[in-house]
Amino acid sequence: MDLSLEHKKIELIQWLSTLNDTSLIDQLMKLREKEKAEWWNEISADERASIEKGIQEANHKKLTSHSKVKGIYEKWL
Repeated sequence: MDLSLEHKKIELIQWLSTLNDTSLIDQLMKLREKEKAEWWNEISADERASIEKGIQEANHKKLTSHSKVKGIYEKWL
C-alpha cells in the first residue's frame, strides 16, 4: 500500500486519537522528545551559538520588527 505522506499523517492522527494505552502513548512521547533533541546535536557549534544568542536577545526584548526586516530583505524575496 503506497500512501502519500499526507495520507499517512492523517491515518496516524486518527489512530492516535483512539489510543487509550498509556504505556504506548508514553513510548511515543519519548520518541517525539528524542526526535526533537537530536537535531540540536546535528547542527554546528556556530549554529547552536547563533540560536542561543537569538533566544537571549528575544528574552531581553532586543527584537527587530517583521516589517523592518521585510523592508531590509525585500529585494531578495
